Amino acid sequence: MNTVDTHAVESQVKDMYERVANDPHGDFHFEMGRALAERLGYSPYDLDRVPAPSMDSFAGVGHHFDLAALQPGERVLDLGSGSGLDSFVASLKVGPTGQVVGVDMTDGQLEKATELRQRGGFSNIEYVKGYIDQLPFEDESFDSVISNGVINLVANKEATFKEAARVLKPGGRIALSDIVTGVELPNGIVCNATLWAACIGGAMHRQAYQQAIVDAGFSIQVVQPNPQYRFISDQANGATTKYEVQSISLVAVKA
Repeated sequence: MNTVDTHAVESQVKDMYERVANDPHGDFHFEMGRALAERLGYSPYDLDRVPAPSMDSFAGVGHHFDLAALQPGERVLDLGSGSGLDSFVASLKVGPTGQVVGVDMTDGQLEKATELRQRGGFSNIEYVKGYIDQLPFEDESFDSVISNGVINLVANKEATFKEAARVLKPGGRIALSDIVTGVELPNGIVCNATLWAACIGGAMHRQAYQQAIVDAGFSIQVVQPNPQYRFISDQANGATTKYEVQSISLVAVKA
């Protein structure tokens, strides 16, 4: 049985999302930009108030701010913050008394988000380089964790959910959108680093994905499909049809 080459996956993911940051209008398996964000459910009013270049490199797969229900004064962690769109929207929700911390492993994304934060005067946002399955934060230091289309890119999803639970306060919640499957993926796709970086190869079976969240100490409150999300390359769409690859959003509360 083949195994996933985690170093190859990490290298492919970093390379792809460096290109997403620096060349958002390039050729990718997935759609990006403001039109995608609006179709997924982002408020045009919110999008008008965030830096436009963060939308150009937006590669999210759903919308979950309604599920997150962020409140003024809360401290929020954005897993895989990318070029910053979700962290900018979160900063609007938590206001000047709140704080948003974005963590990402890709230098180009961090540099872009940091520059946009400084240029836009978003003083309640901080960006940190790190891995979402090994978070560099103290226990019980956040009110909410958010993530969009990123956990499927990580080889150790169980560790990622456990880390999210660790840094959340009791009663804190995780709200996310991600790619899952209805059929187990064969090794040929799971071990394909390029398809992994395209958000398909690393997709976990929906049932197993939700069980990993429960096993990490969460109680899932809502799960909803995002049929408005779609891949755009023939290769990605072929896998989508055959293996029931789909986007979901959910919210879960730490026990």
